Amino acid sequence: MTASDFVSPPSAGVDVEELCRVHLPLVHFEVRAISSRLPGHVYTDDLVSAGMAALAMAARSFDASLGVPFGRYAVRRIRGALLDELRSADWATRSLRSKVRRRDAVHDALAAALGRRPTDAEVADQMGVSVAELERLEADLHSSVVLRLDVITDSVGADAVLPSTSATPEATLVARERQAYLRDAISALPDRLQVVVRGCFFEDRPMRELAAELGVTESRISQMRAEALKLLRDGMNSQLAPELVASPSNAGGAVARRKAAYYASIAARTSFRDRL
Repeated sequence: MTASDFVSPPSAGVDVEELCRVHLPLVHFEVRAISSRLPGHVYTDDLVSAGMAALAMAARSFDASLGVPFGRYAVRRIRGALLDELRSADWATRSLRSKVRRRDAVHDALAAALGRRPTDAEVADQMGVSVAELERLEADLHSSVVLRLDVITDSVGADAVLPSTSATPEATLVARERQAYLRDAISALPDRLQVVVRGCFFEDRPMRELAAELGVTESRISQMRAEALKLLRDGMNSQLAPELVASPSNAGGAVARRKAAYYASIAARTSFRDRL
């Protein structure tokens, strides 16, 4: 069964306008049939327009004396017009499409043979090209895809596709609070750890210089930096995400008491209003 079987043949003597009106469903049938195999960004209204133009040309050039039903004749013209429209909208060259088809065939064959998704290196090796060439092929294919902004904005809204460089008010408040807690956590560190943190991360001082100032070795400075970072992480989590702070194995021990005092010092340094 073909699309032309869905439309009754026109009676003899019907003019071009009537011929087009009677067979207009052919255009929509063929567009639906071909659009089911196309990516979502292809705009079907352009295909409908091309199909209607082809139907009108077919009606003008139709010769009933040849014995070919108009529906069958029009379908061939409509299909050809739809393919021409798709080719004109495709920015990828024929050679690129050929390479992509070969890549897909190799990928499918390897997946069937290996029982898993093949890696880029395996596909490239099977194709006899380098991984860089395979990645370049993928980049060329992506750059050939043209999206219609009117289709995207109709479905998700313009705000979803327009770039935005400004943070939301909520994100701004969260960032301010985190920065304030970081300042408080650094200020609450023991003096020697403060020197290490400020020297390493804010003043860009070499470990050798910090070691000389504190009278320790460079390896000790590295250990102190790691200790300070762990304290800072736990200290900020104690205020922002307490569930991430591990419970001490000995809640009454000296280490646990020092950490609790550190957390309390961070909480007491600034008020909520000051942090924001």
